[in-house]
Amino acid sequence: MGSGTELGRVRGLGSSKEGAHHWWHQRVTAAGNLVLMLWLLASIARLPAHDHATVAAWLGSPLAAVPMILLVASVFYHFRMGLQVLIEDYLHGPGRFAAMLLLTFFCVGSAGIAIFAILKIAFNATGASLA
Repeated sequence: MGSGTELGRVRGLGSSKEGAHHWWHQRVTAAGNLVLMLWLLASIARLPAHDHATVAAWLGSPLAAVPMILLVASVFYHFRMGLQVLIEDYLHGPGRFAAMLLLTFFCVGSAGIAIFAILKIAFNATGASLA
């Protein structure tokens, strides 16, 4: 049976269009990650100091916090797609579903923690304690 059949979809093989969609998303997120990482490096290089107060004040600006959140979301989405390919190519049997589930939980949880940290710093940028 081909991967575009109903049986193929039930077995988790998807349709032939799914691979092209996945490939396209990996390329788009890779380009976005490149642009956002260049922005991050340039932004950090332009800071007058690299102490906690300066970085927290910088991250308090929406022009810094929003791209940082986009960077975190894009990096974890790209990471998940890359590891999904490895799991699909090299892991077979019942462990495949568990690995995909763990990967998804890890990526969503880690991205959520990172985004929460960015927002906490951004909304507390007045120099107050972050604790």
